[in-house]
Amino acid sequence: MEHKVKLAIFEYTMITVAAILLVGGVHFFKFPNNFSFGGVTGMAVIFSAVTPLSAGTINFVINMALLVVGFAALGREFGIKTVYVSILISLGLSALEKYFPMARPMTDEPVLELIFAIILPALSSAILFNIGASGGGTDIVAMVLKKHSTVNIGTALFLVDLMITVAACFIFDAQTGLFSFCGLMAKSLVIDTTIENINLCKYFTIVCDNPEPICDFIHEELVRSATIFQAEGTYTHNRKYVILTVMKRGQAVQLRNYIKWNQPDAFMMITNSSEIIGKGFRGLN
Repeated sequence: MEHKVKLAIFEYTMITVAAILLVGGVHFFKFPNNFSFGGVTGMAVIFSAVTPLSAGTINFVINMALLVVGFAALGREFGIKTVYVSILISLGLSALEKYFPMARPMTDEPVLELIFAIILPALSSAILFNIGASGGGTDIVAMVLKKHSTVNIGTALFLVDLMITVAACFIFDAQTGLFSFCGLMAKSLVIDTTIENINLCKYFTIVCDNPEPICDFIHEELVRSATIFQAEGTYTHNRKYVILTVMKRGQAVQLRNYIKWNQPDAFMMITNSSEIIGKGFRGLN
């Protein structure tokens, strides 16, 4: 029970941090520049240009409407994390709009602002995805489509984002539209790269003559485990041992240095991997 409480506290702390990053990136960099590269915030930018309502207010209305749709269509399957994220982002944008209004862009460098408008929300999305949470907004549409239709969700959401971006070209000037297209193309790349770096681990294949000291170091100093099996060198036909283990990046440096100084004849292959699933790393669910 104590472990579950700690895990819940950690997850909701990370969700809150992710929401703050998204709200900051959208309010300070996306809304003032009219960048419209998809999602509910992209819709809000477009609709705020053709209605008297502000982008923050429209974002709030759309998110609340999507929450109602989510509850109606998904029922109990509709996660509490999605509700928490949607409400937090909507209230956060409304609060910033009230207390820190942005009448114009923060700087005169639209490229610089586009970078932050992409990176901060993308980092937020990566954090949410990594802990199994939904960012609300168009993610709710994806959840509904997944349950009630056979539509290719990725393609459907991309087409929606593309239509929002195209609309920016007609509603705003060509520069804003082109910046929005750049944002649309870069968003997924940044999210994927961030997720990969968050989960990055080092996979060791170690071929050695004396595995016990290495395994003891892995167990006692790094508090990790390993798999070991016997092998035979094809040239000398001498008996060898192969150790397989996975480490976080900081631990990987320690293990590499230990082997380098204590068994310099050992053969190491170190591979990057961001998909390690199992005890001590990511769960199956």
